[in-house]
Amino acid sequence: MISFKGRQFEKDIILQCVRWYVAYALSYRDLEEMMTERGISVDHSTIQRWVVKYSPLLEQEFKKHK
Repeated sequence: MISFKGRQFEKDIILQCVRWYVAYALSYRDLEEMMTERGISVDHSTIQRWVVKYSPLLEQEFKKHK
C-alpha cells in the first residue's frame, strides 16, 4: 500500500491529480487551474512532484493486482 502520511493534501486530491495527468493530455498548469476552480489551491510544481513520486508506485500496485 502506498503511504500518503505527512502530506499536506488528502490522498484523494493527490490521486485525482496524478490520474488526470496520466490519463489525459493536460499540463501541470491546466491541473492547477482545474483544482483552483474546485476550491483547492495547489501549485503546478507540487502536482509535478506528485506525478513523479506516485505514478511509478501506482503502476507497481496495478501490476501486482493484475
